[in-house]
Amino acid sequence: MKSDTIDEIDSGKEKENMKTLEAIFFVSGRFLTMPELVALSDLNPVIIIGLIEKLQEKYNDKDSAIEIIEKAGAWKMDVKPDYIYLINKLATGSTEFSKAEQETLAIIAFKQPIKQSVIIKIRGNKAYEHVKKFADLDLIRKKKQGRTHELSLSDDFYDYFNVGEGEKVLKEVGKEE
Repeated sequence: MKSDTIDEIDSGKEKENMKTLEAIFFVSGRFLTMPELVALSDLNPVIIIGLIEKLQEKYNDKDSAIEIIEKAGAWKMDVKPDYIYLINKLATGSTEFSKAEQETLAIIAFKQPIKQSVIIKIRGNKAYEHVKKFADLDLIRKKKQGRTHELSLSDDFYDYFNVGEGEKVLKEVGKEE
């Protein structure tokens, strides 16, 4: 029976840590800050930085459709822009937002900034729940304005749906033929 050398043990531990970090990114689906990554993985920030770099290299070297992107000191696993049209095709099935929620969010996106009272008049009382859900997910900003709130899209909205601010989503529809 051959005993493992220290290098083999360290290599095995690094591979396991990388798999842990990869799983965290895969499941989260959003940007994660260093404190969140430390809390979720129980790893040292220095180790996490090294592992993120190795994951980025892994996805770049393997001609993968996946990438690890960084924005303002937070990281996220995402599909490379060339493959977003596929995600949009798949997302037309069951989604985490109901059709009614999607319609409410579309109105906010199209008319922003818009008063919550106007949304309620257009969409009905159920829209209160929609607005709360979007605010809880940080997809919209709510600013108190008199007896109502002014609603507008947050930066997280653009990250979540992987669109640039002001970018036309219809641009991707043409790729779906």
